Amino acid sequence: MVGVVARPTSTARRELGGELRRLRGERRAVDVATALGWSESKLSRIETAHTGISEDDLDRLLTVYGVAMEDRGRLRDLARRGRARAWWTPYRSSVPDPYDEYLALESEAFQIFEWEAQVVPGLLQTDEYAQAVIETGADIDDETIIERRLALRMGRQTTMSRVPPPTLRMVIDEGVLLRQIGGPAVQRRQLTRLYEASSRPGIELLILPFEAGAHAGLIESFMVLEFAPGTRSPVVHIEGLTGGLFRVKPEEIDVYRDAFDDLQERALSPEESRTAIAETRDRIGR
Repeated sequence: MVGVVARPTSTARRELGGELRRLRGERRAVDVATALGWSESKLSRIETAHTGISEDDLDRLLTVYGVAMEDRGRLRDLARRGRARAWWTPYRSSVPDPYDEYLALESEAFQIFEWEAQVVPGLLQTDEYAQAVIETGADIDDETIIERRLALRMGRQTTMSRVPPPTLRMVIDEGVLLRQIGGPAVQRRQLTRLYEASSRPGIELLILPFEAGAHAGLIESFMVLEFAPGTRSPVVHIEGLTGGLFRVKPEEIDVYRDAFDDLQERALSPEESRTAIAETRDRIGR
């Protein structure tokens, strides 16, 4: 299935809404709302993640559903996180809704597996490289939007400062090292950033050489996001010209995991990849 999100929501809010709908069971929404003195639309907005819920309202709702006090901790935590203002909220108007949903997922991911055939992954881009990429966007002709998207992309990199940070496993096509986005000087500095990142704990950065030939990632670049045990199922994100697509069926996730395994097997080793990055950087602009 391809999931295109119609309205930005936090993943915590969506998860809470799903849990509350499950707990309602066969009860009619109108009956539950009436018992609480709410409108039916208020309950619907909570269940569909279009609005958050206060701690008092949550406790009243869980009492109606017969949930014991000792079993409410996780739901209270989801409600608290769902009420929090996402760091990217000021930039929402400058990106498509599906990208907003991707940011929520990325900010909570436990492990990130990414295959990139065209550009350096956003989490490792320098600001000048990112600006050059954004300025070539097919839907952008407004300087303000470019500035906001650049700030948003740089803000994404705070994901790596989380405690604990996510584990990154990235495979990058050799062509990414050679494609001089922004010009030789910008590309050299970007490759220096890649080289430095490749030695950081929790980051595995592999280069897929041209000599690898045909491989499982020929059709598209993609990212597999995995989450802490017991939270949510993995999600695949595929970025396109007009926004992102999500794939969430288990059998689809398995296809992308297998594709990533194939790319890892064909790629250079971590040390060979570092050497390839350094050598390419040193050749640029000679």
